Amino acid sequence: MLNHRKVAIIGCGFVGSASAFAIMQSGLFSEMVLVDANHAKAEGEALDIGHGLPFAKPMEIYAGDYKDLDDAALIIVTAGAAQKPGETRLDLVKKNVNIFSSIIPQIAAVNQEAILLIVANPVDILTYAALKLSGYPANRVFGSGTVLDTARLKYLIGQHLDVDSRSVHAFVIGEHGDSEMVAWSSANVSGIPLHDFCEMRGHFDHQKAMERLAENVKNSAYEIIEKKNATYYGIAMSVRRICEAIVRDEKSILPVSSLQKGCYGVEGLCLSTPAIVGKNGIEGLVPIQLNEEEKEKLCASAEQLLNVLRETGL
Repeated sequence: MLNHRKVAIIGCGFVGSASAFAIMQSGLFSEMVLVDANHAKAEGEALDIGHGLPFAKPMEIYAGDYKDLDDAALIIVTAGAAQKPGETRLDLVKKNVNIFSSIIPQIAAVNQEAILLIVANPVDILTYAALKLSGYPANRVFGSGTVLDTARLKYLIGQHLDVDSRSVHAFVIGEHGDSEMVAWSSANVSGIPLHDFCEMRGHFDHQKAMERLAENVKNSAYEIIEKKNATYYGIAMSVRRICEAIVRDEKSILPVSSLQKGCYGVEGLCLSTPAIVGKNGIEGLVPIQLNEEEKEKLCASAEQLLNVLRETGL
């Protein structure tokens, strides 16, 4: 029987350990097991995070192995290789698909009922790989997708307009990567169309502003990596947000990466579109309004991912 207060994190690198810390602070779970190829690393992270528990909610945090996943209701996979200098994106994809070919069957061997949340990159390809390798139903395998990209967009729009970013409603969709796109035609600030709100705040050069903001979102990770070598706090908070939607059965609409089934003409792969997320995982996709140009961009993003999938043989 699943323990719905138990979460497992596979991979204790920057993203995995930051996610574990954010989840500990959330108070959502009473038990967390950390699994890493380097067991000592998992032990160290569990100890370090656990020492802060007197300032948080009661929780059991420990390093374990795959047999400890048997009753975890949510399994978060952050494990994967980082791209090396001179290595192509396809080389990285193949390397991480091979890593998943080892990890995912070990998870499925001990637990067939959990929700699998994929955070490792390239997240869309690896979400599809996890779906195929696990045998889980599609609603219980999804990736963090463009949840962080969307948060970055809201943050930047909030700065641009000098308003609370939580009042901004807009999505980045498609690949979590260079072909991602902003669904500008459905963007709004508290129900007011974005262009109208921009003019209320004295901004009229909409096209130039949209291009700048979209480019800044796309390049955010590159900028952070250049300055501090890795990104992990933003994605850790994104993982926490997804966990909240699942554990509390919030039925929140989040742009997670999930199996597409024909909406906008996209199917047979995983990429990010808004989805209802609750205790059962993906409870439905939300077909937001896109204009013709945006539909074409989304299809182009999907085609890029399909080409990568073909190269990997998935």
